[in-house]
Amino acid sequence: MKVVENLAGIRTKIEQACDRVDRSPNDITIIGVTKYVTIDRAKETFAAGITNLGENRLEGLLEKQAELEQDVHWHFIGSLQSRKVKDIIDKVDFIHSLDRQSLAKEINKRASKHTPCFVQVNISGETSKHGLSKDEVIPFIEKLASYPHIQVVGLMTMAPFTEDEALIRNTFRELRLLRDKIMANNWQHAPCSFLSMGMSNDYMIAIEEGATHIRIGSELVGPYDN
Repeated sequence: MKVVENLAGIRTKIEQACDRVDRSPNDITIIGVTKYVTIDRAKETFAAGITNLGENRLEGLLEKQAELEQDVHWHFIGSLQSRKVKDIIDKVDFIHSLDRQSLAKEINKRASKHTPCFVQVNISGETSKHGLSKDEVIPFIEKLASYPHIQVVGLMTMAPFTEDEALIRNTFRELRLLRDKIMANNWQHAPCSFLSMGMSNDYMIAIEEGATHIRIGSELVGPYDN
């Protein structure tokens, strides 16, 4: 199956999820996660109409950027080591994994302009996941006002990998409620209007709970060994 055909099926599911909660599909940004596929498959994804691509390794990012169109919006979606910030800071449009003060300090130091960031939140509390606990998020974002090159555009989380739909839904709902609290502060440095949540296995639930950015890998680009 080609990416363009996969995308048609995904768009249909997005429309169905939006219809259930009275949202517009135009409010949903699909990030094509190309981190485990070839450059040719990434090109096919772009040609199908996906202009937002997600990578989690510097090497893969650089390889694909060298071959793809200039008007791709690049999202760094993996855990980011502070020492690698200098290598990616001018090469990505969004960072989805801001989760500690030391990383914020390095981003602010290396950036030459506003860097749109999602603060990563470990809503589920799983030890295997990165991110701030729910209680740490607001104090953390408040402190980011002293970093002029960081703009908190939203929150990001990953739901537990489970068939328990209620647990998945609750994870996404909690992130939305937390986002709403942050937005109510009207912080200039943290408009925080976006929610990056939902992947191939749970993006329809995420959309129903308010996701604005969904990160789709295998369902869009196919098996990761292609």
